[in-house]
Amino acid sequence: MDCKNGYSMSEISEKFKTELSQLSVQERAELAYFLIHSLDEGEDEDVEINWDGELVRRMQEINNGTASGEPASKVFTDLREKYS
Repeated sequence: MDCKNGYSMSEISEKFKTELSQLSVQERAELAYFLIHSLDEGEDEDVEINWDGELVRRMQEINNGTASGEPASKVFTDLREKYS
């Protein structure tokens, strides 16, 4: 893919990488944060509404004593065994 200035996108990316590697760790972290969040095309309202509903439902189960669960210590022990 050629840009208007005659450079390919990969050439521009490599130039940016070289120049940006000179930034401080803090500056690179801020830039990384900005770039990652710039990829988000916005919130999906249906997803947010559904998650809010799910959270309310789970809290009601906990408050009513109808939630089933396992102690965190067991969950973490199981995970350590699985991934160690």
